Amino acid sequence: MATKIRLKRLGKIRSPHYRIIVIDSRAKRDGQAIEEIGLYHPKNDPSVIRVNSERAQYWLSVGAQPTEAVVAILKRTGDWQQFTGDKTPSGVDPQPEPRDREAAFAAALAEDGDATAPAISKAKKKAEEAAAAKAAEEATAAEAPAEEAAAEEALADEAPAEEAADAEAPAEEA
Repeated sequence: MATKIRLKRLGKIRSPHYRIIVIDSRAKRDGQAIEEIGLYHPKNDPSVIRVNSERAQYWLSVGAQPTEAVVAILKRTGDWQQFTGDKTPSGVDPQPEPRDREAAFAAALAEDGDATAPAISKAKKKAEEAAAAKAAEEATAAEAPAEEAAAEEALADEAPAEEAADAEAPAEEA
């Protein structure tokens, strides 16, 4: 059986992820693989390339033919140079270890000694908004009696002036 090492496409539209597989050369692109020997995520920055070097070397040694895209990936990992005996350097930097988000969150929570809830919480944000709205209502409620008192004082000031004007008018007629 003629075998090929090629890419099997996965993922959504405009978000491809590939698996590097060994497959019968007559099978369709996303058909049943004999073995999966790696993966390639081109959209990540930097792109993720992981190849099981031992299995890739085995399949190359038994005659599996890699496609052009897979040869390029194997050159980046150094597996192609190892197979052909070429001395050119490989071009892939080792991938950094993924960040442990839970540990980072626990450290941030430990720094903030008075925090009892999650650092980012919709419930906390809603509670702060409700408290701000309540404070605004109390402020307007406190202003309303002051405004009413000022309005009553203004009316009280105007009322004696009108009475005085009324009292002076009949005196002039007489």
